Amino acid sequence: MPYPLDATAVRSWCGLAMEALGRERERIDAINVYPVADGDTGTNLYLTVESAARAVEAAFDGHASAGTSLRLADAIGAMAHGALIGARGNSGTIVAQLLRGMTEVLAAADGAADGATAGAADALRRAL
Repeated sequence: MPYPLDATAVRSWCGLAMEALGRERERIDAINVYPVADGDTGTNLYLTVESAARAVEAAFDGHASAGTSLRLADAIGAMAHGALIGARGNSGTIVAQLLRGMTEVLAAADGAADGATAGAADALRRAL
């Protein structure tokens, strides 16, 4: 049985992505060669995802204080917005745009009978 794609999954993904980029950012910085070898791609990706994760946490906190549950559309929207606001460099901007593309599809699928399952594949196609 697949794991559900819901607000909690978005929160978990943000945390896992931030941890992975935190571990590997120096290695990514070291191989950075395009378009300018400025050596900060890993750091820019980390900072962009960190901003996205903070936005998701703020959305969870806001809904918790209101006594409501965070919907997938709200979580993914917060993640995309946080990434856009905190985007660093070209790599961060690209990630933010990918997340925005995914948001469009997942927000529309949220609440549909098979919404999150069908929406995930469509969202990845839209993002690319």
